[in-house]
Amino acid sequence: MHPALTTLDIICTISSHTEHGSLPALASTCRAFEHPALNVLWRDLQSVGPLVRCLPSNLFGIDEGCVVLQNPIDGKMWDTVFKYASRVHTITVTQSDCLKFLEPLSVLMLSCPLTPASLFPNLRKLTWRPGGTHIFAEILRTILVPSMSVLDVQICSASAALLSVLSSIGTLCPRLQNMTVTVRNATNDSLRKISPFITQPISQLHHLHTLSVWDLGTQGMEHVMQLRALQSLSLDLKISSAWHAKSPLQFPGFHDLESLALSTSTLQHASNFLSSLQVIRSKEIQIVFSEVARSSTSGSTALSHFFTVLERCDYDKLESLSLHGTLGPEYTLPGVFTSLHACRHLTQLVIERVCYISMSDEELCQLVSAWPKLKVLRIICYVTTNKTTVPTFHGLIGLLRLCPALNSLALVIDTTTKLSGIDLQCPGGGSRNKHIKSLDLGNSPINSPLNVALILSGLFPCLKQVNHAYGQYSMPQRKLVKEQWDLVNSILGGFRIVRRRGIKA
Repeated sequence: MHPALTTLDIICTISSHTEHGSLPALASTCRAFEHPALNVLWRDLQSVGPLVRCLPSNLFGIDEGCVVLQNPIDGKMWDTVFKYASRVHTITVTQSDCLKFLEPLSVLMLSCPLTPASLFPNLRKLTWRPGGTHIFAEILRTILVPSMSVLDVQICSASAALLSVLSSIGTLCPRLQNMTVTVRNATNDSLRKISPFITQPISQLHHLHTLSVWDLGTQGMEHVMQLRALQSLSLDLKISSAWHAKSPLQFPGFHDLESLALSTSTLQHASNFLSSLQVIRSKEIQIVFSEVARSSTSGSTALSHFFTVLERCDYDKLESLSLHGTLGPEYTLPGVFTSLHACRHLTQLVIERVCYISMSDEELCQLVSAWPKLKVLRIICYVTTNKTTVPTFHGLIGLLRLCPALNSLALVIDTTTKLSGIDLQCPGGGSRNKHIKSLDLGNSPINSPLNVALILSGLFPCLKQVNHAYGQYSMPQRKLVKEQWDLVNSILGGFRIVRRRGIKA
């Protein structure tokens, strides 16, 4: 054997790059490869099936509809089980496991000569999706071990046994860092029933830095806000009725988050939640709302109110703001974003289909002038009528001058007008952006693919493609517009080939 293969790091690297199906053969090649190859083979299990299948097929039988042992498990079999299970770092338990493998695994754990928890002593991550019956709760109890740092549980049926197990997570997994808990087909009543059993362990998880959960109620939210190690919080508030109106309560808030993500029914619900917080210090805030507000409040007013509430944020810390949802077919003027100019360190602004923004070249430049560090600007607001004002190439050029660090851009522009004053050979007058390789122009109108390609190529020399939306057009128009933008991308591809050949020459 080559001397290099006596180095463990090299053997581990070879094993990590070996196809999964070839790892058993690699492990049997020689003793030097056995342990590294088996470590990779068993590290991440997408099912508990492989562990059950490593035992003789006639070991388990069915008696009155239940899985039973046909014969005792001897020492050799246990050696095999421990040999493989001790290498497992990640387990995913799905609904399909229920029918084939979870009952045999339960029987296996009940007959374990050591403590059942020692079956997976090195488990780091568990994704749990099987259901909530009593037997599955028992298995979950034995899989939860102190070494675990990531837990993702979906509650399908809130049985008493499962809730008891969930309430002990804080002591079973004291070093948990990342926790996600969801409830399938959740209702207000089911969430109120489950919340106390989740609140208790969360208060014990002092190392938790990432949490995704629903509205846990007043006591639960106070416990969450006391987690000083918490960096990322995702809250699903869609089911909760607590935020249909402004809360009379005032919560302490969040003092040092990296990311705060809210999923709500309407933007007003998000505003009501944020207004209940005394302090909001987070680098990133993301709001996803699913419904158009049904109240008399207009979408533009709801957006303006949201930004007013957002003023309680620490603008010196806020770097990223994302809004995803639909407020309705109204037009919003860019002045609604004026309060965001105080966010001097903003690097990302995403407004995904929230509203229709009527904005001129001057208004676009005024909007971004306060954010010289901006890297991501995505304003996905489609043109719907000829009355909509959208920026032209002049506004785009001004944007690139004001925000030289941009690496992602989505913006509807009018490519059909105001081409006068733009040199097709040097459209930016020296301003170019080499970071952007993909550009999203929504349903921007077009009538001259060649001119558009020349200008975009001059502004974005590394641009590979332009993404465009066709859903707003009728079928005959859609075909024509698609052909025009396909031609733009084809021309851009030709320009890249010419540049590469020129560089080689």
